[in-house]
Amino acid sequence: MIPRPHIDWFALAPMNALLAVSAIALLSAVLVPRPWRKGVASAFCALGYTVALGFAVALYVRSAHPHGVVADVFRRDRLTELAGIIVAGSGLLATAISYRERWREDHVGEYYALLAAAGGGMLFFVGANNLMTLFLALEWFSICLYVLCAIDRDRLGGLEAALKYLVIGGFGSAVLLFGSALVYGATGAIDFPGIAAAGRQHDALLLFGLAMIVAGLGFKASAAPFHMWTPDVYEGAPTPVTAFMAAATKTVALVVTLRLLITAFSADAHVWTVALAAIAVCSLVIGNFAALAQRGVKRMLAYSSISHAGFMLIPIAADSALGARALLYYLVPYTAMSLGSFAVVAARERELGVPVTFENMAGFGWERPLLGISMWAFMLGFAGFPLTGGFVGKFYAFAAAYRHGWTWLVIVGVLATLVSLYYYLGLIRAMFMRRSEDLQLAPIGGSPPRDALLQGAVFACLIVTVGSFFAVQPLIDLAKHASSSLPF
Repeated sequence: MIPRPHIDWFALAPMNALLAVSAIALLSAVLVPRPWRKGVASAFCALGYTVALGFAVALYVRSAHPHGVVADVFRRDRLTELAGIIVAGSGLLATAISYRERWREDHVGEYYALLAAAGGGMLFFVGANNLMTLFLALEWFSICLYVLCAIDRDRLGGLEAALKYLVIGGFGSAVLLFGSALVYGATGAIDFPGIAAAGRQHDALLLFGLAMIVAGLGFKASAAPFHMWTPDVYEGAPTPVTAFMAAATKTVALVVTLRLLITAFSADAHVWTVALAAIAVCSLVIGNFAALAQRGVKRMLAYSSISHAGFMLIPIAADSALGARALLYYLVPYTAMSLGSFAVVAARERELGVPVTFENMAGFGWERPLLGISMWAFMLGFAGFPLTGGFVGKFYAFAAAYRHGWTWLVIVGVLATLVSLYYYLGLIRAMFMRRSEDLQLAPIGGSPPRDALLQGAVFACLIVTVGSFFAVQPLIDLAKHASSSLPF
């Protein structure tokens, strides 16, 4: 008899739920009549993310004692489940944002199938416990995102974005795979605990492999200098896809970076902490100064995403339990702010039928008060103002760096925040202090389209953005329990 590993099906339930609805949505593209196809596919996608969210919450509650799943290639612990909650919530909101998107609906069933499949790959990615599982899960959701960027064939910018993402993302994956091979050659292990137990921390081959793995993950996290694809892809992809990528992809990339470095390369912390601090500084400088010159809102948000990658790499570079808690807390309001801001951009695009710029956002705050006030809150949250979770997230990240002894990194972060005020407050000024009549703008059809699902998603993001400031302690407790899964 061949021994078979025990499989914890409950731990795999979130991924299986999304894979199941992905298959159903794909079948709906063939079996369901065209008038019903969009409603059926989107309903199943939303149902899948809702079920995955429920399973992730249940697993978080019942995963007080971490353990491996399927021969320890996948890790069931609270870190995996907290990241799963964020991804599932992001997918559910992205489904709502997508429903009224203006595009040809020839492939709407495939769109929701890929959206669900991408979420399943991300959930598997955050729980990866060896380098092979990590790479396979990375390719799983990356291929889905490549296709999603080009799903609207009438959008030339989307086709260009998909091609750039495919080429540069493929290069990043190749760098990650080559680095993994070097690590395996140096240690003879691919599982994270086995790499740490090999005790080869001074091996040049291992360090070179580690550098390539960090670079590969940097591509997915949109961290400079590995950010080249981000502005063009964020700008060219359909806005709901951009929202999902900005929130979910960055979340899983940073969580996996935290798990991998702490679990497998703790003995080399003196090397990778300095490297991450340098990458964080590059991201802060390039992201903020490049954003100053942007007039398109999506492109400005893309550079803002690069900047925030730098802010969230600071607590990882601190190499401490406090830093892990800071990152996990920061991800909650950041995800809400990213989804919400791109949802507001999607609403404006549907009104005007043209790319959204600072100029044509004039008067938007008065025309659409809910969306305008929400965008105002998201921009203040990105800038780190009080009464938003962004303030606590940045403060917590700086506290981790200060405790590590990197006062200079805190100073760089504060200066970067001051620079970012120019473009965040500039968008607020355009929405509330300029009149749309001055630009002679007219919505498509004469009046803004009603989109209850998008407005509901924006309102949910607003609640999380502001609520995370007032519910700091419960979220800190969640982050503390999740970070206890790591061997600090």
